[in-house]
This record gives sequence, structure tokens and C-alpha cells, in this order.
Amino acid sequence: MDNSKKNPQISKKNRTSINQTVEFSPEIDRFIKARQQGTRQWILAHLFHKSNKYFIFIVLMTTILSANLSSASLVVLGMTISELMEGNDSNLIFYVIIILILGVSAPILRLFNFLVRETLAQRLERDVRKEFFTNLLGKSQSFHDKQKIGEVMARATDDVRMLNFMVSPALSLIIESFTSLIIPLIYIALFFPPQLLLAPLIFIILFLFALRSYIRKITPVTGILRFSFGRMNATLTETLNGIEVVKSSTQELAEMKKYVDKAMNYRNAYIKQGHIQAKYLPLLFFALSVTLGLTHAIYLYYQGVLNIGQIIAYVGLVSLLRFPTFISIFVFAIIRLAVTGAQRLLDFMNQETEIDENLEGIEKIIEGNIKFENVSFSYSKRSKPILKNLSFEVKAGQTIAIVGTTGSGKTTLTKLISRLYDVDEGKILVDNLDIRNYALESLRSQISYIEQDVFLFSTSVFENITFGRTSSMDDVEMVAKEAQAHGFISKLPNGYYSEVGERGVQLSGGERQRIAIARAFLSDPRILILDDSTSAIDSATEDKIQKAIRNILKNRTTILITHRLSQIRWADLIIVLKRGEIVAKGTHEELLKTSEEYRKIFVKKFDVDLDYLLKKCEEEL
Repeated sequence: MDNSKKNPQISKKNRTSINQTVEFSPEIDRFIKARQQGTRQWILAHLFHKSNKYFIFIVLMTTILSANLSSASLVVLGMTISELMEGNDSNLIFYVIIILILGVSAPILRLFNFLVRETLAQRLERDVRKEFFTNLLGKSQSFHDKQKIGEVMARATDDVRMLNFMVSPALSLIIESFTSLIIPLIYIALFFPPQLLLAPLIFIILFLFALRSYIRKITPVTGILRFSFGRMNATLTETLNGIEVVKSSTQELAEMKKYVDKAMNYRNAYIKQGHIQAKYLPLLFFALSVTLGLTHAIYLYYQGVLNIGQIIAYVGLVSLLRFPTFISIFVFAIIRLAVTGAQRLLDFMNQETEIDENLEGIEKIIEGNIKFENVSFSYSKRSKPILKNLSFEVKAGQTIAIVGTTGSGKTTLTKLISRLYDVDEGKILVDNLDIRNYALESLRSQISYIEQDVFLFSTSVFENITFGRTSSMDDVEMVAKEAQAHGFISKLPNGYYSEVGERGVQLSGGERQRIAIARAFLSDPRILILDDSTSAIDSATEDKIQKAIRNILKNRTTILITHRLSQIRWADLIIVLKRGEIVAKGTHEELLKTSEEYRKIFVKKFDVDLDYLLKKCEEEL
């Protein structure tokens, strides 16, 4: 059954046509080129994506207009005071109305500005979060094998969130700061003697030099902050995931110390940032510039160049420089944190996966013939090969059992069939076609994998059995009965709609395995892989399940990894692995007679002699 045809929202024409190896791409990746060009280009691509550019234009225009209204109101206030000082109150009502209009318009514009910039920030966070999650889904299994879940979570949550803060308030406040530096100067130049520009110009020059030095010092600290947060989060996640081991080993104090050490690194980075911010000189420069400007204005007053109203207006305009001075101490720290977070996101997203979903590949219902031709594989180029020069064939509908000691490569072999990993040498054929020539979705949708350590999602039993498929309750109950799971499911508080908890923690190991078997029954795969899938099931229940499993094995290719004789006896072919190599092939009876490695596994396991096993095998046949 080809499940790729069941997903109408995913179609070839909607997916990326850019030549990049990905396992999953639900739509055109509009940011792939920007990601490859660097952090700045990627952020800009998101900021100007679709209608976002109009939001930026609105924020820019409302900020400029609001700054003009604030400066104009100070100039009008100075004119009003000058008129009153001269005893001329004929225009007082006019000035009051103007000040009222300017005073009311500015905050209204700011409110609208806040609404637009917050909308832009939320859209940016939404788009980046979706892009990052989709990118993670498209990474190969080998990529995820190398990652710490806590570190991934830190990037997916906190680093993405920092991009929201970069827009609102940081980027918006930077635009407002820039206008608060320039527009008051323009009004001073237009309405006051040009020599009064001296104090604010000196301040701006000193401010820009100090700001440059501040950004240079704060940049490495923000990198340490994001890195130390990721390490702290990874330690927390790892400890909580292994809380049962921690408690059973009484290692609470050791884990607490480990976490406190990581938290102290995070704390120390923040203290270092505080030391840098404590030495922020522009606040001192601002106080000096206001004093110098006021002194200069008073001097011009005694020279008869200015009046009291103009002095008040001028000092008010110079005081507007306080906003960019004060705000820059934390705004640029937020910007640097956001840029560092973006770099951390790109570090993940720009790593190419080894597996290509192959959109142009073949999509068809497979028969299930599997052939390994001189296959070798290692998890990394530096490690020793896990599998070496494997060659064997399984005909469609046959059952093959793979046995061997721990670490012989049994599980790795099965994962190559669904292309969770790609082979280093040789090739794997399904229906006489290299699996790399299949569309990945078509291939994987026809392979079902049940392993010993069953993973269940923290949702209902019904959703875990159906898992992405549209199925009726009758269908689910039918496969649950076949998997001998209906009995215990019916006794749960809410039956099939009962929540199973994180990773199915509320169920026993045997119950989780039976739900996984029911899921496999429902998927109706062409190739079924059972990796010690009944290890946590008692003998009485297993006997019942064996009948159901034998039913599902009909007309489909099955690969068994097991040491249970009751399952091995079904196999048409048994392969014995030792250190990644095939040391024997044949039936159970043949291998007991001819393979020393096979005898080591079973004669020692059951503590019986060879003649007894051969006799028992003949009786079962």
C-alpha cells in the first residue's frame, strides 16, 4: 500500500526543485539560497518575505512621523512660552490646540507602530520555527544520531525566540533611536542658531565610537551565552530522560552538580555581560552634552541671540537624545544574541543530509524481493565497518531470520533496507531495483519496522495505532485483537482514547510491543521487519500472538531478528552474522549440523545437547 498517495497536502509540484539532499520537503524551500549566503542575508530574506516588507515600511514611516511630532511639539512649546514671556497671549489658544494635536497624535502613532512591529515579530518567529522544524525532519538518521536532544530543543525554542525579540523591541527601537538622533538635529538646524548644533554633534560622534567599541566587546559574550544555555539545557533534558537510571543508581547529587556547573557557566556569561554594560560610557557623554548645550544656550541668551522659550525648546530637543543613549545599552545586546542564535540555527540547517528523498524516483507497489550485493557500511568514515561485504537474497513472500551475538550488525542491516542510512559500498536491490532509485516516501511507506525498544507518542492508544493513517475504530479494534492488545486496551480508563504518557510510560513493555504490532498490522506493509519484537511479551501471550504474526507474514517479505526457536523455525532462510560478516546461511536444521557459530548461540542458550535440538526440530517440522 503506497501511503504517499494518502497525503494530499504533499505533492511533487509543491516541493523544492533545488538540488539539495533532503529526506523530506513539503513545499518549496524559499530560504535555501539565503541560508547558504550567511546569517545576515537569511535574516533579511525573512524580514522582507512576502508582505513583511510592507510591515517594515509602515514601522519605518510611523517611527519617523512620530519623531517629527515629538520634536515639533517641543518647538511649538518654546514658541508658546516666548509669546507668554512677551505678554502676547492672542495666539495662546492656537498654540494650545497645536500642542494638543501633536501630543495626542504621537502616542496614537506609537500604539499603531507597536501593533505592526509585534505582528512582524510574531510572523518572523512563526516562519523561522516552521523552517527549522521542517529542516530537522529532512535530516537523515545519521545527523540525528550525533545530536543532543536538549541542544536541539534550545535552538528550536530559545534561539528562534530571540529572532522575535530582535524585531520587537530591538530592531524597532534601533530605528526609533536613529530617528531620535537625526530629527532633533534637523529641528535645531531649522529653528535655532547653527552654533547650537555643536554639543549634540560632539555627543553623536562620541556615542557612535563608544557604541562600536561596546558591540565589539559584547559580541563574543553573546556567543558564550547561547552556547552555555544550550549545554545547560542539554544536561537538563538528558537527566530527565534518564531519571529512572539516576534514581535507581542514587546519582541525584552527581547530576545536580553537573547541572549546577553548566548553570554557573551560563550565570558567569551574564555577569561578564553585566561588567561590559556597567562601563557603558554614552550615558556619561549624554549628561555632559546636555550640560554643555544648556551652558551654550544660556551664553547665547545673555548675548541676546536666544530667549527663554527657545532655551527650553532647545534643551528639550537635546534631551530627546537620551532615548537612543539609554536604549542602546540593551538593544544591541539583544541584536547580538539574536544574530548568534541565527548562526546556531544555520549551523544545523546548513548541514547537508546524506539521504535524498528522490522526488523523481520510482513510485510503485513493491513485491518484496530483497537482494544485498557486496554491502559494506560504517556509521562514520573514521569508524570501523559495521557490516562487511554482505551478499544474500530474499524472495518476495519469504521469511528470513538473522541471528548473531550482540554487536554483530543485525539491527544495522535492517535499517539499511528502508534507507535510514545509505551503504558505503555495494547496493541493496528491492524488486531488482537499487533502493536509491525509489522515491523515498514510496519505499518507506511499504516497510514496517517493529523493534524491541518500542517508541509510542504521548497521545491516545488509537492515534498511536493509526499514526497518520485515516482508519475507523472497527479497523483499529480488529488489528488490536490480532495483536492480542484489545484485552488490556479495553481495561484502560478511556479505552482506545486513553493517553499513554511520554514514550508510552504508562504501559508495560509487553503492552507497548503489542500496540506496535497492531500498528504494523494496520499499515499492511510489503516488507515487515521484526527486531526482537516479542522480547517483552510473556510466553502465554506470545503463543497467542504467534498465530497473528504468522497470518501477517503471508504474502509479504519478513525479516526476523530473534533468538526464539519458536520464531526462527518459520524462516525460509537463516543468516548467521559475526562481527558484521555472514559466516553461515541455511535452515535451522542445516545450521545446527554445519555451523559452529550457530550452535554456540543455541546450544549454550538452551543448555541442551545438539541431538536434542535436532530431534525437537524434526518434531516441530
